[in-house]
Amino acid sequence: MSRNRTSSGAAELLVELRRDGGVPLHQQLEKAIRDRIRQGLMRADTVMPSTRALAQDLALSRGVVVEAYQQLVAEGYLVSRAGGYTQVADIAVVEASTVASPVIGPPRIDFKYSKPDVSEFPRAAWLRSLKKVLNETPHRSFAYLDGRGALELRHALADYLNRVRGTAARPENMLICNGFAQGSRLLLQVLAKQGYRRLAVEDPSDNELREVATTAGLEVVGVPVLETGIDVDVLEQSGADVVLVTAAHQFPTGAVTSAETRAALVAWAVRRDALIIEDDYDAEYRYDREPIGAVQGLAPDRVAYAGTASKTLAPGLRLGWLILPGWLVEEMSEAKLTDDRGSPVLEQLAFADFVARGEFDRHLRRMRPKYRLLRDTLVERLGERLPELVPVGVSAGLHVMTWLPAGMSESAVSAAALERELGVYGLAPYWMAGHGPAGLVFGYGGLTVKAVAEGIDVLADAVSTLSE
Repeated sequence: MSRNRTSSGAAELLVELRRDGGVPLHQQLEKAIRDRIRQGLMRADTVMPSTRALAQDLALSRGVVVEAYQQLVAEGYLVSRAGGYTQVADIAVVEASTVASPVIGPPRIDFKYSKPDVSEFPRAAWLRSLKKVLNETPHRSFAYLDGRGALELRHALADYLNRVRGTAARPENMLICNGFAQGSRLLLQVLAKQGYRRLAVEDPSDNELREVATTAGLEVVGVPVLETGIDVDVLEQSGADVVLVTAAHQFPTGAVTSAETRAALVAWAVRRDALIIEDDYDAEYRYDREPIGAVQGLAPDRVAYAGTASKTLAPGLRLGWLILPGWLVEEMSEAKLTDDRGSPVLEQLAFADFVARGEFDRHLRRMRPKYRLLRDTLVERLGERLPELVPVGVSAGLHVMTWLPAGMSESAVSAAALERELGVYGLAPYWMAGHGPAGLVFGYGGLTVKAVAEGIDVLADAVSTLSE
């Protein structure tokens, strides 16, 4: 995009002048501009206001501004261009309050989890939805919403989730939020206010939510994860009145909650008069198994279901949703309004059209084989180069976990890999006590097939140095 090169006075400059300070006004103006340039607050090529416009804005004579500009041009801070406009010169910043530390760039190949392939974002289809919304949406839809979000999106998502995830969603019981981060934070705050006291989480599990729960005033207890999902017998003895589960694809182990465990979980909630929070974060990506329905469909009054577009479309959209029991809707709606007055309506309406027209389904069908190829490449390469790292939880999602052999340290592996510009990450942050069996979590969604293969080769080289 071309920069506006005129000196018509469209640009403005905030400068504070002391007219009773004893320092000539042109020198004050010079110093103010010079200091900003030296501190890096006015970048090279920034177009300055015209001398006439700046003089008018600051109630100065034009001669004062001309004198200041001429001095700064002479010092090399400004440069006059053909056509009568003045710009900040391309000079190095010579002052800083502190010496900046060297910036270490990200690993060349990074297996960090939570990185879907945003390069595949369906721009053309999304643009069609945006254009349709802008052309056809009534003006009233751009006014303030109620706390639940745009009705159009709640209808579209209810239809989609009931069809694809087996939920029992109704638009009036849904709430649109800025991703799972906001939705879970508001939900835990509301639950604590309503008298809930103890949250049970899968162990291992996402550590960030545990911190959010503690901040909300809830006690957090860990419950082991079995191959069939959360250990309901231990949950029964935990004294918890709310539990968070990732039933479709446990994070990070990848365990799938069995039908028996789901039934036992719902029975526990009924007996205990408790609430289940179901984080359905990446259930749309399955490769080697039949689809597993959401627990919410079994007990809508006992489950708060959370979903997000972060793994399926792009995390930058900040689009998430909750399906709530009826008794939570009003208070959650009020909490959402208090928090931010509602999520951006334009994105909600565009996503509603995107889902209703079947573009969301098409995007997921297009992405599944791409992610499956990445998963297959990762698993096969591990088998060839690092057979001692046996993958688990590979049937779905955007990550694979491996246990480490006895005596192999997560931190040592990660450090050796990082020396080779490779990012690999251990399980330690996900354990309630901060430690447990050692393992690695490989996120592959944002990588290429070539990067996955090369990354495992580099890891094999790193691991080999640890055993020497």
